[in-house]
Amino acid sequence: MDTQNYVQIEISQSHADQNSPCNNNNNNNNNNGEMEVEFDYSQRAQWLRAAILGANDGLVSVASLMMGIGSVKNDAKAMIISGFAGLFAGACSMAIGEFVSVYAQLDIEVAQIKRNNNINEASGQEEKEKIEEEKLPNPFQAAIASAFAFSLGAIMPLLAAAFISDHKVRIWAVVAATTLGLLVFGGVGAVIGRTKVVRSCVRVVVGGWMAMGTTFGLTKLLGFTDLGV
Repeated sequence: MDTQNYVQIEISQSHADQNSPCNNNNNNNNNNGEMEVEFDYSQRAQWLRAAILGANDGLVSVASLMMGIGSVKNDAKAMIISGFAGLFAGACSMAIGEFVSVYAQLDIEVAQIKRNNNINEASGQEEKEKIEEEKLPNPFQAAIASAFAFSLGAIMPLLAAAFISDHKVRIWAVVAATTLGLLVFGGVGAVIGRTKVVRSCVRVVVGGWMAMGTTFGLTKLLGFTDLGV
């Protein structure tokens, strides 16, 4: 009889412990901990770097090229054709360059994994190498992202200059469109990468202005030079 009472008391106590607020809080904390997923933002770095670099390069290089042509020749057709030439050449160049660069990185990382497999044959090594293979860079993804982003950035100054007849207004329209595009790309990159938006925007805008100003000034100076052409 005493044994039965003792068992009954123990079961009740265990049941009470399970229903206690403290235990419920612990269970909730454990459940919350299991549901929490930490996102590694560094995984976005590969395609984000290629996309932001391509967009800024397309925007600044094509705008600078158009302004350089516009500084020596008052011709809207020449500016637009030079802009499209820069778009096609730049998109191909960015895609090929990014593909070669990322593929070289891929070869290095694959070779390192093979060396690790030859040295370490522990039981947990297979799972570890599987995780590392999932993190390997993708050269095709980087190339496509870079070419698309370059074209997206390059089209903005072209659209700004295509429908304006006045030469000076066209130049300032290219500058305004480029500045707006730099602000957008800088802000988007900062938001996706979880960095400071203002600092990112200021950095890309100042860099773009420097590139356009340098190209415009040097091309203007070159136009005053007698090259015998």
